[in-house]
Amino acid sequence: MKLLRTFVSDRNAPVAARLFLALLERLHVGHLTLSTPDGAQRIYGDPHALPGARLTLTDWRACAAILRAGDIGFAEAWRAGWVETPDLVGLLRLAIRNEDALPRTVSGGPAARVWYVLRHALRRNTHAGSRRNIHAHYDLGNAFYALWLDSTLTYSGALFDGNPNLPLEDAQAVKYQRIVETLGLRAGMHVLEIGCGWGAFAIHAARQGIHVHGITISAAQLEAAQIRVNEAGVADRVKLELLDYRDLRGSYDAVVSIEMFEAVGESYWPVWFNGLRKRLKPGAKALVQSITIGDARFCAYRSSSDFIREFIFPGGMLPSPERFIAAASRSGLRAQRSLAFGHDYARTLRCWRERFEVQIDTVRMQGFDETFIRTWRLYLAYCEAGFLEGRTDVMHFVVSPAA
Repeated sequence: MKLLRTFVSDRNAPVAARLFLALLERLHVGHLTLSTPDGAQRIYGDPHALPGARLTLTDWRACAAILRAGDIGFAEAWRAGWVETPDLVGLLRLAIRNEDALPRTVSGGPAARVWYVLRHALRRNTHAGSRRNIHAHYDLGNAFYALWLDSTLTYSGALFDGNPNLPLEDAQAVKYQRIVETLGLRAGMHVLEIGCGWGAFAIHAARQGIHVHGITISAAQLEAAQIRVNEAGVADRVKLELLDYRDLRGSYDAVVSIEMFEAVGESYWPVWFNGLRKRLKPGAKALVQSITIGDARFCAYRSSSDFIREFIFPGGMLPSPERFIAAASRSGLRAQRSLAFGHDYARTLRCWRERFEVQIDTVRMQGFDETFIRTWRLYLAYCEAGFLEGRTDVMHFVVSPAA
């Protein structure tokens, strides 16, 4: 009856807006202070309960977008300027904590879920599809990423190792050294890196006498990585190539892959793991760093799409830890979790977000418009909230041939 009363009481608002406001009555963790286009202010939940967040609707159309497509609809409304908040991370964390009571505001309606999962299915990571999907994100320009990544140009979660005040560059070095030590890498060994980014791990390892063969399918990344390798004076130990993982040959003393697996796509997991097994010399191991989704959430995640896959990483697909281990096993490999550091990733994202805002005028000077800027603000905040709330994690998996 309370929902019905709320729905009826806002007669001047559009039907979708009244339904949205009625649904907010279900908020049961923390509280939301909502300002609406008619100048009203409402509080949902216990005003004394934490966490609290503020949301301003500048246009009633935001309500219909959110009800139709959940977080994708919120992203559309945010990009259009129909919603505002002083604390995106706080608002998104509140939404995550209330997802069970307000599922439609996160997952959207059934028609939209079907539509977006079909769209996602069309972005298959074939050879050509992978190049298109990677180009959509990584080829925005090296100058853009250099504005807000650390000096190593590392675009993956750092490991602060219990020291939140550690500079981001140092936390990235801690992560790379953890990989070196976990795999027992030594001078003279030959290591394959699947997805070499801008060359940070290759440079870190090569400085210790380790030979690295890195591959990427981003031409922009490769160009910058080769320059960085030369400037670091380790070109004699690093070979970088524009190459798809499916076209690899040869075997190595170890394999490293840092946050590339998320771009493989579930239907190609068997191909990826079969290729990984073939690249390992007898007795060799691999370390795969991957963002993961919780095992309990995987089926719902797989049967839908979300803001990240629609606007940021087309073709992306997170594994759950259980699914990663099972997929490796089907290819004759044993995968073991050796490290989980999701809260360190949240810290990494906070650093990136702060750096992005400091450089916002330069971002505009590079030709990026306000829609793009709002999208990236949401992207960085969305991921930070997910790691803080445990909705996502990041893990090191040590993979070796099954006995």
